[in-house]
Amino acid sequence: MEFFKLKLKTLILFFILTFTLSNGIGFAQSSYNWLNLDTVKAGKFDNGKMWTFDFPPNEYFENEYNFNPGDEWYNNVRLAALRFANYCSASFVSADGLIMTNHHCARMTVTQVTREDEDLHEDGFIAGTLEDERPVPGLYVDQLVLIEDVTDEIHDAIDEAKTDEEKLEIEFNKISEIEERYSEQTGLDVSVTPLYYGGKYSLYGYKRYNDVRLVFAPESQAGSFGGDPDNFTYPRYSLDCSFYRVYDEEGNTLQTENFLKWSENGIKAGEVVFVVGNPASTNRLKTAAQLEYYRDISYPRTLEMINGLIESYNLLIKNNPERKVDLQDRLFSFENSKKAYTGMLKGLRDPVLMQRKRDFEQNFINAVQSDDELNEKYGDLWGKIEESRSELRKYSNERFAYSMNRLTTPRYFFVADELVAIAQEIALPENERSELYVGEELENSLNALMPDDFDYEMNNNMLKQKLETLRRYLGSDNEIVKKMTGGKVGDEAVEYILANSSLTNLDDIKDLVEEGSDAILSGDDPFIYFVLNGVPKGEGLSTTMDAIVANEDAYNQLLGRALFEVYGTSIPPDATFTLRISDGVVVGFPYNGTVAPPITTFYGMYDRYNSFTKKFPWNLHERWLNPPTEFDLSTPFNFVSTNDIIGGNSGSPVINKNAEVVGLAFDGNIQGLPGNFIFRTEENRMVSVHSVGMMEAIRHIYKINRLADELKNGKMNN
Repeated sequence: MEFFKLKLKTLILFFILTFTLSNGIGFAQSSYNWLNLDTVKAGKFDNGKMWTFDFPPNEYFENEYNFNPGDEWYNNVRLAALRFANYCSASFVSADGLIMTNHHCARMTVTQVTREDEDLHEDGFIAGTLEDERPVPGLYVDQLVLIEDVTDEIHDAIDEAKTDEEKLEIEFNKISEIEERYSEQTGLDVSVTPLYYGGKYSLYGYKRYNDVRLVFAPESQAGSFGGDPDNFTYPRYSLDCSFYRVYDEEGNTLQTENFLKWSENGIKAGEVVFVVGNPASTNRLKTAAQLEYYRDISYPRTLEMINGLIESYNLLIKNNPERKVDLQDRLFSFENSKKAYTGMLKGLRDPVLMQRKRDFEQNFINAVQSDDELNEKYGDLWGKIEESRSELRKYSNERFAYSMNRLTTPRYFFVADELVAIAQEIALPENERSELYVGEELENSLNALMPDDFDYEMNNNMLKQKLETLRRYLGSDNEIVKKMTGGKVGDEAVEYILANSSLTNLDDIKDLVEEGSDAILSGDDPFIYFVLNGVPKGEGLSTTMDAIVANEDAYNQLLGRALFEVYGTSIPPDATFTLRISDGVVVGFPYNGTVAPPITTFYGMYDRYNSFTKKFPWNLHERWLNPPTEFDLSTPFNFVSTNDIIGGNSGSPVINKNAEVVGLAFDGNIQGLPGNFIFRTEENRMVSVHSVGMMEAIRHIYKINRLADELKNGKMNN
């Protein structure tokens, strides 16, 4: 009985604390010392470990791991690493141009190369011979071959400016000038990337390879085993890998000296690993005021938008099951984004994490303001940024309500926008109109407004969400909201606006145009009324906000200079989809009252397959159902490590001290989602496919010995 009393007391305390935290009551208000926010301090690596190849952390690697890579090691790793198109990472893994990336990075290209009567997503793709490797139209990979520091040249130009606006203009022009100059000199794809918000500027030159062919991609069920329920989770059991080959300009396999050799034994728990890839974007160097703006304004609004899209797509699939294949990929993308933004928002709402950011910021402020020279140049920046964010809060939601984008705004609004343009044209004599608005061309322009396959159900679902957005952010008493909804909400609001609009079918649209320019521009139609009255208000708000943001960009640039002057390269810059190297250790983490193992095996995949009664998304392709006797279920399959990654790192090779492939990064755990603004070695984990697991599946399940041998030997068999 005493046990149950104790259990009840524990639960009561838990609910009190949960209610307190969820309602934003600060830890400092608690009588418990361990809940006092004043005791919370910034962590050593809160700003991450995404080190640049410009400024590799040699001293840190030496002290932490007794490892001094040297220039040859860095150069080989850098030249073996690749950017995969404009959304993923990859690497050379043989001397014959073989490259490795994730299966989820390959999803779009697999669709591209699928032929009639094939379903490569269902069955996977295996090139049995070199001749079977399929070219992917438009796919390219970029190799970073040139790094130059151009900071002084840009800073010298910027420092000549007399206003913040002039600084931004000079920066843009100087960067364009440098890129053009280096591009002509080198023949490379060149880009100048601001680091530390402009504290440093690095020029990166890329060699682009345009002939990329698919070699192997597992079926989608293996590549994304567990689907969305397992996304951002661990333990995992996913063969999220694919292989391509680069060919040279003569159509021969590319011969490259720089590639990552395959590790014979992979990696074990406790060992150090490095991930090399192109993390897309982080906000770790943002000020507390900027993060609070994301927390209170940007992210909640984005999450509402994503939830609306998920609701719309689920409803479409429910009512039209035959469209599931067409809609499922986009729905998966929305659900993935929902998890990501939910995790980031949860982190921003965590008072401990935010206090860690504030503690770092206060230490930074103290360092600047205690130095007369630094204080003169940078001491008031935090106050200026806080003021600009306060101004943005006044306009942001209203501007968002008046905005139109093709992802979330139904087609009716764009039809109205085009009709306003048509009205302005047809008010002119025919000989003064654009050719698109005369005779037969005018008829074609009108027909294009409402194509035969116009998706009424999709657009009406989106309309419901859009009307709710207008009501939420403008208020029910707003004249535009009243005009469009008649004071109604939900489905009734949709019915009202459609009943009062002429833009729901082509015949009515043509009748309206026939009535002439004045009839269109009268604004009697609610969608046209929005275009005539709401859009200009949104544009005015955008102008105001753009000016505020321009000033803040100038403050950010100065803040970056201050950061670099105080901390140098001991803190890595935010991610910029440029090449980085991050260190970590293979180790599990506490979760759900237990501990996640550092490494999983194929046994776990079959357990989930059977535990979920062999149903999607834990079902398996028939090739896995009766594995050959030589297939070892105890083989390491996936693993976690403390490396620092973010979106864009998908497809990054995971290597050991010998620059050998021991894994392939494909995800992070859900505890790491706040990694957009803070990195925590305590819980953040990178999830990777184990190199030994990949080899076991390739050789024994898919029986692609030519690929397995090439990975093992580092070159094709002759």
